[in-house]
Amino acid sequence: MTSLATIPVLAIGLAAVAVGAAAETPACASLSGDRILARDLAAVEPEFAAVPPQTELATAPLPGARRTFRAAELASLAERYSLPSAGLREICFEWPMERLDPARIAQAIQSALGIAGANIEIAETSLYPVPRGRLEFSRDRLGAPASPEQRSPVLWPGDVVYGSGRRFAIWARVRITASCTRLVAVENLRSGQPIEARAIALKTEKCFPRGGDRDAAAVPDQVEGMQPVRPIAAGQEVRLDQLAPPNDINRGEMVSVEVRIGAAHLAFSGRAESAGRAGDQVSIRNLQSNRVFQARVSGKGKALVLAASSTVP
Repeated sequence: MTSLATIPVLAIGLAAVAVGAAAETPACASLSGDRILARDLAAVEPEFAAVPPQTELATAPLPGARRTFRAAELASLAERYSLPSAGLREICFEWPMERLDPARIAQAIQSALGIAGANIEIAETSLYPVPRGRLEFSRDRLGAPASPEQRSPVLWPGDVVYGSGRRFAIWARVRITASCTRLVAVENLRSGQPIEARAIALKTEKCFPRGGDRDAAAVPDQVEGMQPVRPIAAGQEVRLDQLAPPNDINRGEMVSVEVRIGAAHLAFSGRAESAGRAGDQVSIRNLQSNRVFQARVSGKGKALVLAASSTVP
């Protein structure tokens, strides 16, 4: 039975053996391409310098994995090329790995963003080791907050480009603010009511940059006269995807009605009982007969009825 007094001695002995074993295990050679070539092997084992340098010996492993040439495999290669095989030991190859440097990430993100004076705050990044290479972030992969005012970090996937153009996925969560001009509501905008010039204004402030945002209005003229599909509170951004074109006919308006009965045409005025745009069906009241009929909107304040003689409004 081992006494308690001998445990420290055993622990020290085992540690020494482990250190010695680690010292005897050579580090793997670094890869630089998608294939392991004879020149890579010769850089570690000079005996293979006689093999044509561009000779492909194996496919490079994935990052984090190793490709090991066992002694028997090396001996077989040596025999194939009439080389001495005595004393050959196993050789391994791997991609050099490293931790992501936040400063390099910030530099790559700033380059991809392309906005002078933008403030970039990196909240979180992928922590796993990555192969050495060029960091690349593409603007079209940048996420976006629910609104420009939101301060939560957004996800920006990227890549480490290494070897002969291989890509290794990375990511960062970032907060980005830059000077931007937005169209905002000066007063509450009601659903279905045309927007007047006095109710909107351009405002310059710090916000999340949304490049290529097709729904962002650039000038007031783009939205003046259009109608919100839902209420927009004062101070909120007015976006094109929140708006609909103005109606050609509004409820309660007088409408010029054209009725076509074969080759005959009849024209009179009626009152709109519903609203719509060109091509929509609306309800119109004949003020003389007080009958309500359906007509198709044909233009601003105009409606058309195609009718048989028995169905004249």
